[in-house]
Amino acid sequence: MTDGVPLERRGVAIRDTYAEAFGMRATRLVITAASPRWARIGADALTGFATSVIGCKVEAGVEAELGPSETPDGRPGVSVLLFAFDAAGLGQRVVERVGQTLLTCATAACFDGLPGGTERAPMGEGLRFFGDGFQSSKVIDGRRFWRVPVMEGEFLVEASVGVQRAIGGGNFLILAVDAAAALAAAEAAVDAMRRVRGVILPFPGGVVRSGSKVGARRYKKMVASTNDAYCPSLRGRVGVTSALPDGVHSTLEIVVNGLDRAAIEASLRAGIDAACRPGVVEISAGNYGGKLGKHLFPLHALFAEAAR
Repeated sequence: MTDGVPLERRGVAIRDTYAEAFGMRATRLVITAASPRWARIGADALTGFATSVIGCKVEAGVEAELGPSETPDGRPGVSVLLFAFDAAGLGQRVVERVGQTLLTCATAACFDGLPGGTERAPMGEGLRFFGDGFQSSKVIDGRRFWRVPVMEGEFLVEASVGVQRAIGGGNFLILAVDAAAALAAAEAAVDAMRRVRGVILPFPGGVVRSGSKVGARRYKKMVASTNDAYCPSLRGRVGVTSALPDGVHSTLEIVVNGLDRAAIEASLRAGIDAACRPGVVEISAGNYGGKLGKHLFPLHALFAEAAR
């Protein structure tokens, strides 16, 4: 039930609130290699240190593992998604990361995973110069590729990548009786959410322990600071209005970025359902009264729509 009526799943209350997300730009890269192991090594290296645009300038993560029938060169692969605030910044991050990780990764190649994107950003066009004039290009079905000679053989990279409008910051909070219960619920949620294509969970293991609020109470230059309303150790402190029900002693957050609203909704629905397990008291979400972003995801509506 919705419209202010309490909603529960397996004894866990789902608060009648919404997750607040914001607009971004995103691209998809398809990384292939001689084996699934090396494709994953390349993907993990490329998506490292990419949890938040606040400090990393990009948010990135693995979307899916791909079989040979799903990749341009018929080899095992991994698709990754990268998010930034604008196409120019995203393109810069793509060139930096592909150059520093996939160019150096044994047997790896990199392709545009969003050829229909409404905008374009450079990739191989910026990396071809590493070939010192020995690089060569080829156009196949209207798509340009660069072959950059390396000691192993060559690095095959598409010249540019598609970019589209996307959404970052979809989220929900797991309020649990203790840290062990919160972590078990978060791990179950992450496993369920990662089955949805078109999304990534950019934080370590898909889980955030340091949820933030916009700005800071004391340090005015801070862009974000600890979400004190959900910190159990600050319950009862002067100046803190706790949002934690009685019996809650640990909170974890799951943040999801997606290529579109439908993918985020499907991922949130799967994750919240999986997180409703013993030891979890309540599911909530982070929002800032609509001041952060225009994309709102009411938690109750996720399940009302699924029931139709």
